[in-house]
Amino acid sequence: MFKMKKETAVGIFVIMGLLAVVYMSVKLGNVQLFSDKYYLVKAGFSDITGLKVNAPVQMYGVEIGFVSDIGLDQKKGMAVVSMMVSKEVELTDDAIAAIKTNGLIGDKYLKLVPGGLGDPVKPGDTLFDTQPAIDLEALISKFAFGEI
Repeated sequence: MFKMKKETAVGIFVIMGLLAVVYMSVKLGNVQLFSDKYYLVKAGFSDITGLKVNAPVQMYGVEIGFVSDIGLDQKKGMAVVSMMVSKEVELTDDAIAAIKTNGLIGDKYLKLVPGGLGDPVKPGDTLFDTQPAIDLEALISKFAFGEI
């Protein structure tokens, strides 16, 4: 009898440990399981140098989503960025998507500037007004060689 109680306690402890590991993996890995808090919006850019999947999407300096996928449209010659935007945020099709940098050499993020006069964006729609990432190396080399 005593042996059975000890084995049961160890089994429960192991199961609780595994559940804790799974929970922390999902939370720390930024995995969105069974979540309907976001909707998909796409944007095409001529250059997305330095932007990565899971980079934040911000509006007015507040994080409202994340970059979910980055692809290439060879027919149009553009990089296509898919982002998940909070359902609480209403965008219009005249919104501007720009790739910005945190600090001078920081990580890239996607900044959304809301429009106002366009039609509401539906899940899966594409924003057409975009601003590509600024190439700091090219700017510094132009400045160094007196081309500015």
